[in-house]
Amino acid sequence: MSRLTRAQTQERTRVAVLAAARDEFAEHGFRDAKIDRIAERAELTRGAVYSNFPGKRSLYFAVLADQAERETPGSRRRPARDVGQALGAFARAWLARLPLATEGGDAAWLGKDLLPEITADERVRRPFAELMALEAILLGLALERVQGPGSVRLVPVAEMALTILSGASQLAATAPGFVEPFHVVQVCERLADLDLDSRWRPPHLPHVAKARPVDAPWPAGTATDALRGDAVPLADDGVIAVLGLHRLSAVEEAVRAAPADVEVTAVLVTGTEQELGPLVRLVLAELRGGLRHAIPDRAWPRLRLVYDGSGALAAAAGVSAVSDATEAAVRIRGGRIVAGADGRGACHAAASTALGEG
Repeated sequence: MSRLTRAQTQERTRVAVLAAARDEFAEHGFRDAKIDRIAERAELTRGAVYSNFPGKRSLYFAVLADQAERETPGSRRRPARDVGQALGAFARAWLARLPLATEGGDAAWLGKDLLPEITADERVRRPFAELMALEAILLGLALERVQGPGSVRLVPVAEMALTILSGASQLAATAPGFVEPFHVVQVCERLADLDLDSRWRPPHLPHVAKARPVDAPWPAGTATDALRGDAVPLADDGVIAVLGLHRLSAVEEAVRAAPADVEVTAVLVTGTEQELGPLVRLVLAELRGGLRHAIPDRAWPRLRLVYDGSGALAAAAGVSAVSDATEAAVRIRGGRIVAGADGRGACHAAASTALGEG
């Protein structure tokens, strides 16, 4: 038998740690779980655990992300005919993950300590708030496409749905049995009838970034679309928005400003990849499952998401050092970068440049 490569050995160790950690968290909960017991379960040293994960919280996020990514989507429902149906189906998919909708088993309880851990630390709380904003934008864009031509902006409706469902998540952990899932679904369905303020307010242009001419090669290739789970080509023509975890909501500026025939790709980056990367993967995997359950193929958001843990795509777009505050965008045309912008408003600036090209 041939010897394992270093990369294969590292991957085997990581898989063993994740499996052991899942059992430990399921049995004891996050608070009472011990790294020493996880190492013992995995038949590894404590040092081997820490060589793969910087701490217990990052390991917990990784376990939840791994579970969310491995879950096989259920059979897809009939395509939603309207926004209310789509919201109801999305709510059912969300509630199916919670203890209030699950008969026994430890899988649904595994995530009960997630929100308390996020709440406890500002360094996690702020990125999570932006991830929720991104989730609302993507769900809102999908609902707009379900509603069809002439739709009003439905991101506020998506925000309200996520507010209700997040509250149900907290009560599932703290007061199991209190919430009636059927009622939660009904309330989400009826959000479609609310007359919320739907106006889109672009950034105030005198105080935001301006696009500058650029002439640089763009290394066209493929990347994994975290929303769809498929490898997609990076188009020769489009907008590439590089966003740190404190600036994710700026993606809506790119989508609203870009012409309908221009691809928009959001490249998500973070300065603390080992700690927050698994949290990004978790949120995106759960969103992907909800959209698959609720949104017909034709109505998926006109946006591609790429999680760039290595920073390679960001570097190709001219961002040499990423952080959670990063906001930069470039306009690609004919395989070259033709315009770029950095700082607050960069997404709007780069996408608006596309509007002005003949």
